[in-house]
Amino acid sequence: MTDISIDDRIDMGAAAATGAAQSDMLRSARFRVERETHWRELDQLVARAEKGGASALSYDEIRTLTAGYRQAMNSLSVARDISLDRALIAYLESLCARAYLVVYAPQESLGGLAARLLIRGIPQAVRRSALPLFIGFLALVLGAAAGYRLCMNDASWFYTFVPPEMADQRTPDASADYLRSTIYGDERHESDELATFSTFLFSHNTTIVVLIFTLGIFVSVPSFALTFYNGLILGAFFAMFHQKGLGYDVFAWLSIHGVTELAAISIACAGGARLGLAVLLPGARSRREALRHQAHDAIKLAILAALMLIVAAFIEGFLRQLIQDPTLRLTIGWGMGLFWTAWLLLSGRERKHPREPAQ
Repeated sequence: MTDISIDDRIDMGAAAATGAAQSDMLRSARFRVERETHWRELDQLVARAEKGGASALSYDEIRTLTAGYRQAMNSLSVARDISLDRALIAYLESLCARAYLVVYAPQESLGGLAARLLIRGIPQAVRRSALPLFIGFLALVLGAAAGYRLCMNDASWFYTFVPPEMADQRTPDASADYLRSTIYGDERHESDELATFSTFLFSHNTTIVVLIFTLGIFVSVPSFALTFYNGLILGAFFAMFHQKGLGYDVFAWLSIHGVTELAAISIACAGGARLGLAVLLPGARSRREALRHQAHDAIKLAILAALMLIVAAFIEGFLRQLIQDPTLRLTIGWGMGLFWTAWLLLSGRERKHPREPAQ
């Protein structure tokens, strides 16, 4: 029997490996040639649908796309089973994933998603949040009542509740004429200055709302406390102006933007309260599941609060400065309140079909 040297064995192993690799390459090439036409057609249809949506395809093209998707999935399964080259498998995985999104993902434009959120999503989330909204508005009302009562009895409480930078010389020591001038300023309002002021107000109010919302996860207590504190500031300011005989004037001055702004703060508190209640009272779910479940509506409430803050910043930065008549200020402020109420209570309701009479 002839002995085979080690070098010969190595050469034979290398030849066998080379032959196996060439066989795999031939098999992959044959597999690709037999199906590549269908893959390219599917790729073109998917690319068109990605650019213009499914509506860009005709009825026959959509049928071809769905059939091509099923064929590509079958090809991918076969390619994995017979261990074809990795580049081919990666191509098929990418093609099938893109086709899946075109076939099964909801075909809705960004505008359609926004409209659905405004018409149905946000109003329905608000109507499902009665208890959290009650908590949010209760915190604000209790804070305002406490701030007003304390400052009416002792004006020094004003300095405890209101930061100096927010007071801006509007303090109990100021004269009635000066306080009136802050409500009915006759200074010249340049558009650039008003735009800057509006941007500052939106940034400031957004910071407060974000804090109130995010702190709600800690069993709602920090959100309630921060909203309550904002109510204390509101009540202190109103008490100070009321003591100077300017109660109606400051009420109109606050109403034009405050109805929207304060409602946004309370709604942000409600969103945080939904997260806190999920942690505190998860019910039959685990706390993680309850938090995930409540987060859907909580985020919608946060979006609503942000939208209302944008409107409030515009009103406060522009309209409140330009409109001096208190009656008109009240009309705009509470008119916006009616608009928000009607939208959130009436929009997105399911139509009830009348029952057919019994035969």
